[in-house]
Amino acid sequence: MNKIKSILIVSLGITIAGLVSCDSGNIRRTPGHIYAPDMTYSRAYDAYTSNPNFADSMTSRPPVAGAIARGHVLPDHLKEGDTMAYKTFTTAVRFSEDDLKEGHRLFNIYCGICHGTNLDGQGPLFASGKFASMPANFKDAKYLHMSVGQMYAAAKYGKNMMGSYAAQLDAQQRWMVIAYIKKTQSENGGDPFTLGEATVKADSAKGAMIAKVGK
Repeated sequence: MNKIKSILIVSLGITIAGLVSCDSGNIRRTPGHIYAPDMTYSRAYDAYTSNPNFADSMTSRPPVAGAIARGHVLPDHLKEGDTMAYKTFTTAVRFSEDDLKEGHRLFNIYCGICHGTNLDGQGPLFASGKFASMPANFKDAKYLHMSVGQMYAAAKYGKNMMGSYAAQLDAQQRWMVIAYIKKTQSENGGDPFTLGEATVKADSAKGAMIAKVGK
């Protein structure tokens, strides 16, 4: 009996010793083989460290020209009074049907009271006789071919009796309003509308159809 008891005690001691030896404070000194070492040990360069892969030895790279940071508004570098820049200022963004509907809604809220919901300058304020001069009639020849940059500058800084709407409309909203105006002008003798996604898709589809028929 004493022999069996001794064997049990020795076995229990060995088991406890083995369990204790397995606990190395969560540090495995022999981790074994790694299937994908690049996933475990990154070979990427830290920001602001020297990098031999680039001619200037800089790891942190400048953004691509014209790139817009996520969450930021569209580029808006116009300066007040720079009339030459206004004429050439434009946007590469193309607006969907939903954008144009939103531009229409914003126009009616902020612009229609003066310029009229029909863009004819016959807004309620002018019709009431409170203004001595008529607001811009966007269907008039003077404005049908006005550049988008000039319109954008007017919305941002104001023009003549019209005040700035920079506080009411952010950069993207201004462009949506202008896209709506230009779409309406294109249907009333103005320049062809080039700011819409639908226009680009329609032109591409038309070209594909002509090519198909030609074959």
